[in-house]
Amino acid sequence: MSESREFDVVVYGATGYTGRLVADYLLKAYGAAGPVRWAMAGRNAAKLAEVRDLIGAPASLPLIVADAHDPAALQAMSARAKVVISTAGPYQLYGSDLVAACAKTGTDYVDLTGESHWIAAMIAAHQAEAQSSGARLVFSCGFDSIPFDLGVWFVQEAAKARLGAYAPRVRGRVRALKGGLSGGTLASGAATMAAAAADPSLGKLLANPFALTDGFVGPAQPDGETPYEDKAAGAWVGPFMMASINTKAVHRTNFLLGHPWGQGFQYDEMQMLDGPPAASGGGLGGFDFGAGGMPSPGEGPTAAEREAGFYDLLFIAEAGDGRSVRAAVKGDADPGYGSTSKILAEAGLALAFDLPRAHTPGGCWTSASAMAEALLARLPSKAGLTFAVEEG
Repeated sequence: MSESREFDVVVYGATGYTGRLVADYLLKAYGAAGPVRWAMAGRNAAKLAEVRDLIGAPASLPLIVADAHDPAALQAMSARAKVVISTAGPYQLYGSDLVAACAKTGTDYVDLTGESHWIAAMIAAHQAEAQSSGARLVFSCGFDSIPFDLGVWFVQEAAKARLGAYAPRVRGRVRALKGGLSGGTLASGAATMAAAAADPSLGKLLANPFALTDGFVGPAQPDGETPYEDKAAGAWVGPFMMASINTKAVHRTNFLLGHPWGQGFQYDEMQMLDGPPAASGGGLGGFDFGAGGMPSPGEGPTAAEREAGFYDLLFIAEAGDGRSVRAAVKGDADPGYGSTSKILAEAGLALAFDLPRAHTPGGCWTSASAMAEALLARLPSKAGLTFAVEEG
């Protein structure tokens, strides 16, 4: 890819709830005229201009009109950028042509999708072309799944340093979480359920932790659905609503890195509870709708709700001899939006500025396999995340 493209990043879907937050973050963190050259994009020029005014950006901030179902417009847009940051979901309905455009034009791409069956389809359709064009296509770069994918990578590096080897088992535990859901997230979930109802084979894919490992199938994984008293975590644990998304990303990371954690690696992800649950079931895992009830697409938590949100994740790497290493990943804002908008923006900037193709060539990646070190350098100072080994 030519390094002389007009924009470092283009935020596609900037008129949506999360896209507006990403644009607002870029404006506040980097300004409108440098050091990052960026633009907002979407299908409606008037709405883009409205968002530009709403976030307080100058009229000189470029706007690009491109409909999600107009391949020519998407290719023209992608060819102008080093990286496209896509927030236009549900991705299974509105994202496929943009991924194809980026793969064709050699443009790097990040999104915040949790639609695993769509990711599998994009890998199958575009891996070869992305390798040829140099496009780095990195899915799930929001709360799902960077804090979890990178958290496992971080605790594994700590295990290697402290125990002398990577661990064959990691437990991911959500210790605390406060945040809201947006209408876009609910729409993505509804689209996935509709797709699974229309194609029963998707149910097997969604339940398979190795659905993104290109034919590799590892061992049976720990039961993440049945509540139990987890002595290692020191608490009762129950299902976490995003585990099926994050576990697939973690296993793909291990696969793409050449199985440094072993082909028998096991990972489960659950939420810590105050005590034995009255009945099993996942619930919303700390997410809530707020006083306004179910949000519509384009709606989500208020600024005050985003700022009041947080999350605290625990990762326990367990060696075969019983020794273990614990690490925490914490975020300082609402996980799905306040934190996600910062994480997603910085993931795009990491591709634009920190990762030469000699280090990370073209292809379909996870966040940790593509840019773990770059994200660990960016996220604590820019996005309010902390990564720390815990004693005891």
